[in-house]
Order: sequence, then structure tokens, then C-alpha cells
Amino acid sequence: MDHREDYFKFLLMLADASLMMGQRLGEWCGHGPVLEQDIALTNISLDCIGQARLLYQYAGEYEGKGRDEDDLAYLRDVRSYYNPLICEQPNGDFGDTLLRQYFFDYWQYLYFSELAKGRDERLAAIAEKSLKEIRYHLKFSAEWVRRLGLGTEESQKRMQKAADNLWQYTGELFEASSYERDLIAEDLIPDMESLGSKALSVMQEHLKECSVLVNEEVFMRKGGKEGMHSEHLGYILSDLQYMQRAYPGAKW
Repeated sequence: MDHREDYFKFLLMLADASLMMGQRLGEWCGHGPVLEQDIALTNISLDCIGQARLLYQYAGEYEGKGRDEDDLAYLRDVRSYYNPLICEQPNGDFGDTLLRQYFFDYWQYLYFSELAKGRDERLAAIAEKSLKEIRYHLKFSAEWVRRLGLGTEESQKRMQKAADNLWQYTGELFEASSYERDLIAEDLIPDMESLGSKALSVMQEHLKECSVLVNEEVFMRKGGKEGMHSEHLGYILSDLQYMQRAYPGAKW
């Protein structure tokens, strides 16, 4: 069975996730609580965008229709993006951003660790290179979740509020989309669903150690990996795509 379209969507999903996280973190540039953390968030943003570029380049070559990374990043409509919903959620305050980053980092760390061992040598190389950055991202976000959760009464209250809002988006990270299921069935990509319950338990336990609790009965939101997004993605794309759409074909 030909799974080229499924695999193309899968590559886009990985790229879109990194791009949206990079775009969101880039919004912090010049607005961080202190200079050191401002620079750290900006550097993580650049790492994410670098990952997205490598994945878009591969996706464009794999598709074979002459589209490059700029075309795939800037010239698609909202329904053709496949990033998980958590990636497009607003920054909120520093606690919201760091908790969103922690959830994303842990998912990406698990996924890319498996991809680095996969049969697709091009994707494995991208995953291996990205893991060098992702390990730092996860260490950074996990430590800040701990510092804020165990900090002042105000910081703990804000982290709890962030968890109340963001936990509902974690389930989608480990639930396979339709194209992922087809690829998993052919043993072409890792089965992240098999890691899902353990991964969610690990994140939940980390939050508990940080005096932050989650509602285990919350309804898990999903749809982003199938192209069904929240209202927030449209606003991101209006900023992200403005220059390319205003000046078609412009190159740096």
C-alpha cells in the first residue's frame, strides 16, 4: 500500500509543531522577565525554527512537487497545518509558557528519541541532531516548572492555573492521528500511543512534586494533528505569513 501522502503529512506535523512553538516563543523576545530568560527563550525559539526548516526541506523533497521550506511554512492555509493544539495556545504569563514548553519538550524528546532509531535515515539524522537541543529545552522547562511551582504563593497559584488550562491538550500528543495510525500499522513510524499512559503519568508526577495538580478526568482536546485548529492558529499565521503573501516570491 502506498503511504506517501500519510508520510508527507507526518513530516509536516513534526515541522508544524516546531514552527508554531518557535513562533510563539519568538513573541517573548524583548519581553522576558529578566534578560537571561529572555535570551534563553529566544534561543529555544531559534532551535525550534531550525528543526522546522530541516523537516520542511525533507518534506518538500519527499513530496516531489518543487515546494521548498518557505512554500511549506508560509503558503499553506490553516486547515493544512497539522501541529498539535498545544503548540498554538497563547503565551499567557511566564508560567503558562514554561508549562506549555515542558509538555511539548517531553513529547518531542520521547518522539525524536524513537525516530533517531528508525529506518528512515534522513529523518533519523534530523532527530539525532535535534535531540542535542531538545535535551536542553526539557531540562530548562522542567527546572522552571519546579522553581515556579515550589516558589512563592503567587507563582504556585499561577502554575496551578496554567495546569488547569493546558493539561487538556496533552492527550493529543500521544494519540495517533489517522495518518499516523496507517504508518504505525506498517511499522514505518514509532507507536507513541504505547508510550502515552506512562508519559502522562511521568509529567503528572513531576507536576505533583512541584505542588501542581492536574484534573485526571478532564476532557482531552484534539484535532490539531488532523487540521482542525483553535481560533489562535489563524492569528499566528496572519503574522507569520504576512511578508511572503504581501511580497510573493521574496527571498532573503
